[in-house]
Amino acid sequence: MSDQPGGPPATLGELLAPVRPRIVTATALSVLAALAGLVPFAAVYPLALELSEAAPDRATVWTVVAVTLGAVAVQFLCNGAAVAISHRADTTLQTLLRRAMAERLSKAPLGWIGRQGSGKVKATLQDDVEDMHYLIAHALPDLAVAVAAPVAAALCLATVDWRLTLVCLIGIPLYYAGYRAATRAAGSRMGAIGAAMGRLNSAVVEFVQGIAVVKAFGQAHRAHARFATAADNYLETFSSAMRPILRIQSLSGAVVSPVTTLLVVALAGTLFVGQGWTAPIDLVPFLTLGLGLTAPVLTLGLAGGTLRTARAAAGRVGELLAVEPLPETATPLRPDGHQVEFRDVTFGYDSAAPVLRDISAVLPEGTVTALVGPSGAGKSTLAALALRFADPQRGQVLIGGTDVRDIPSADLYRYVGFVLQDARFLRASVADNLRLAAPDATDTDLAHAARAAGVHERIQQLPRGYDSVIGEDARLSGGETQRLAIARVLLADTPVVVLDEATAHADPESEAAVQKALSTMIAGRTVLVIAHRLGSVATADRIVALDEGRIAEQGTHDELLALGGLYARLWATERQHIDAADAARTEVAR
Repeated sequence: MSDQPGGPPATLGELLAPVRPRIVTATALSVLAALAGLVPFAAVYPLALELSEAAPDRATVWTVVAVTLGAVAVQFLCNGAAVAISHRADTTLQTLLRRAMAERLSKAPLGWIGRQGSGKVKATLQDDVEDMHYLIAHALPDLAVAVAAPVAAALCLATVDWRLTLVCLIGIPLYYAGYRAATRAAGSRMGAIGAAMGRLNSAVVEFVQGIAVVKAFGQAHRAHARFATAADNYLETFSSAMRPILRIQSLSGAVVSPVTTLLVVALAGTLFVGQGWTAPIDLVPFLTLGLGLTAPVLTLGLAGGTLRTARAAAGRVGELLAVEPLPETATPLRPDGHQVEFRDVTFGYDSAAPVLRDISAVLPEGTVTALVGPSGAGKSTLAALALRFADPQRGQVLIGGTDVRDIPSADLYRYVGFVLQDARFLRASVADNLRLAAPDATDTDLAHAARAAGVHERIQQLPRGYDSVIGEDARLSGGETQRLAIARVLLADTPVVVLDEATAHADPESEAAVQKALSTMIAGRTVLVIAHRLGSVATADRIVALDEGRIAEQGTHDELLALGGLYARLWATERQHIDAADAARTEVAR
């Protein structure tokens, strides 16, 4: 499974292939156990026939008893073996799937992982695999039993009286008619329920995230009222949508319940005996074995929803396993220098709708190049190509004259480091997170990098210093997180650095510290920086202005202002906002 190539998503059958023999074995054992479980009920009839004789044959009676006891033993052993095998198959498949997905993620383009989001990937790795548990460990054996046991019982009863057997089975088509009606009704109402759930989720997020603000302004009752209204709306929508469905399900389930079957058998049996169509003794198997004809049908109905859930989960797992890894070169090359070049690059997440078109730019070794432009211009996408988060549909991205596709992935990030606006860290110690960039780094190396990034003192203030675990006893602000990311890149000591709005989440007080850390990091390196504040890149060696996926203009700050084009307009707008903010602060100070 780990060698599965990228391509169409795996089907449920393909995902189950590694454990299919075990599932088949467990299913066969479950069917055998179910058939053995019918023997005691079926044995009542021959035992009653023999005991109704004036002189019962003791050997026959004891033979029936022995067969019954043997069947009970077989049922117990087969059930135990089936459960053990099916659960072992489930554990094995979960392990195989998670290993295969972990391997696929390790080779998947970083851009794809970023677009999916950690929540969705986690849900596939954990929740979707768990959703397949019932299918493997229970559903398939249960479904086989739900079919095999009633069929065997019906065949057995048909040898006694086929007409009364048909009467016992009459509830099954009625149940399925009700089940299909309930399924159709549920499908037509899922949209309304989903919309109400969406409103409730939004209200929950708003209530939790905004509770501090609304309490500060004495409006907690209003926030609570909005949450309560959304909860009431969901309850009302769910109840009104599910009420008729539950009625149908309750009625159809009652039709095939053992109590209903017993009542039907008793009434029909009385009629048959009264009309002389059957002997009174022949009612015995229908009063015992007949009760097992319809009850398993409920299992089929309940398993339907579980199977749909498992099939949907398997589809998402299959999609992850089908992610195309970035191809690795058969002839690895090394960069000759650290100049970065975009040569006629065209790229789009959908090849029919390019995000970038014909981009050509050179970032000379040891210089700082800034990417600017309006939101959606393609800045982050272009920077991601330098990191090989994806490959362009046309053109080349080169480092030191070497196409990044010819640099092995394991080597590429020795040349290129990055600090993104949403810095990510493992739930591990600060030291372990820093050593991701340099596994052999000493404690002195860590402290030196942290000092250069302006975050050493803050780390020392943590409960356990560098041994504090991020997410537990290491709580860092946005600016501190960015500085820790800068320290990690400093440890990596890559000659090329990409900064994607590295100060975006820094608070005003820490932005200066982040900028100072950045100044330390970029010295002597080839740097590509994306900035939402133009003032932070005015001193860059070169500024490239993007607009709608194309390079609109490029040059120094002064050159671009003199052109009076896109950059000049963005600069003027930013100045206006800054002046307005300064005026507002001055007015407040008065």
